[in-house]
Amino acid sequence: MTILNALRRDPAGQTDWLVVFLHGYGSSGADLMAFADYWQASMSTVAFAAPDGPTATKDGGFQWVGKRPGSDPKLYDDAVAIQPAIDAFIDAELTRLGLDASRLALVGFSQGTLTALHIGLRRAQAPAAVLGYAGGLVGREYLAADIRSRPPVMLVNGELDELAPVYGMHVAVKALSEVGVVAAGQALPNLGHAVDAQALVLGARFLLSAFAYRAKHGA
Repeated sequence: MTILNALRRDPAGQTDWLVVFLHGYGSSGADLMAFADYWQASMSTVAFAAPDGPTATKDGGFQWVGKRPGSDPKLYDDAVAIQPAIDAFIDAELTRLGLDASRLALVGFSQGTLTALHIGLRRAQAPAAVLGYAGGLVGREYLAADIRSRPPVMLVNGELDELAPVYGMHVAVKALSEVGVVAAGQALPNLGHAVDAQALVLGARFLLSAFAYRAKHGA
C-alpha cells in the first residue's frame, strides 16, 4: 500500500470535521494547505490535511493521475488505481482525530477535483461535502454502477480556464444530478485555471453549510 506524505493542521481545541485537500498536477499538499489560511478563522473545529500525490512529476511536484487529456479513458483507470491509497490515508486521519467517516469533506483543485469526485462518490459512508475547483469528472459511463454514496457537490470553475474549460464543469454537474447527487456549479468571470478570493469565499460558504446540515440531520 502506498503511504502518502502530508501536512496537517489541527484545531487548538475540539475537532468536529476533517477537510482533506487534493492538489493539482505538479503541485503539492502545501499549495492547497494555503486555503486553510483563509478558512481557519471560520472553521475553528476543522482539522485540515493535505497529502502529496504518490508520484513525482518530471516538472517538479506530484500527481494523483497521469497528465492526460480530459477525454482520455485512462484517467479513470488512474483514479481507480490511486483510490486505495487515498482511502487508507483518509481512514487513518479520521481514526487519528476520533471522527466518524461522515465528518469528512474533500476539496480538490484540477486533477485533485477529478480525484476527489472519484473517491467521494465511492466511499461506503458519504462525506459531508465534495468541493472541486477547476476540474471535472472522469468515467461518467461507470458512475451509475460504481456510485456508493451521494455527498453534496459544488464545482467552481473560471470562465477563462483553458486547461479545464468551464464546459466540463457543466457536464459533470449534469452527470452527477442524473445519478441522484445534489450538485451545483459556479462559473466565475475573469478567472483562469486558478482559485481567487471569490472562489475561496464560495467554497467556505458551501463547506460550512454542508457541515451545518450534516450536524443537524446526521449521515
